[in-house]
Amino acid sequence: MIKIGITGSLASGKTTASKFISGRNGPLFSADLNVKKLYTNKRFKKLIAKKLNITINSQFTNNIKKKILENKENLLRLEKIIHPLVRKKMIDFSKKNKNRKFLFFEIPLLIESKLIKYFDVVIFIKSKKNLRLKRYKLNGGSANLFSLLDKHQIKDTKKMKFCDYTVVNNSSFSVLKKQLLNIIKKYE
Repeated sequence: MIKIGITGSLASGKTTASKFISGRNGPLFSADLNVKKLYTNKRFKKLIAKKLNITINSQFTNNIKKKILENKENLLRLEKIIHPLVRKKMIDFSKKNKNRKFLFFEIPLLIESKLIKYFDVVIFIKSKKNLRLKRYKLNGGSANLFSLLDKHQIKDTKKMKFCDYTVVNNSSFSVLKKQLLNIIKKYE
């Protein structure tokens, strides 16, 4: 089994790259998707509401974003709850799919969370900051939250040093696909 981690900065195209490369070669674990599932869990929501002193209502996720913007320590509080839960799901995913040739893991904070040791190959998806901001806003995000979350991550130049491959995603999907296919061919 070859475990391939896919990471990159906020709105760099990790999801697009991960879906493409895994769709052809093996199952995909998405940290973001697992976090979204957590937010549907009542016990989890109660824990977050208590930790951030907010109420559970239709504005729950917006209130979390406001709390993060008010005080970046709230982001660290959230991560202390979320990261161990997602890590457990990641380990369960690996066990469940242990007989597959390739396993793919889309993990935005792979470097920051010191998860490199879990992977045989790490691919970094890189994109220009102005393009990432544009993508983030197109998906309903705010410039303020983008700035805060982007500053929370390690700089691209530093992250790239920990990765086996860097894929630049500043142009078309076909260029992205070609780069990813060239990487995966080395392991087939």
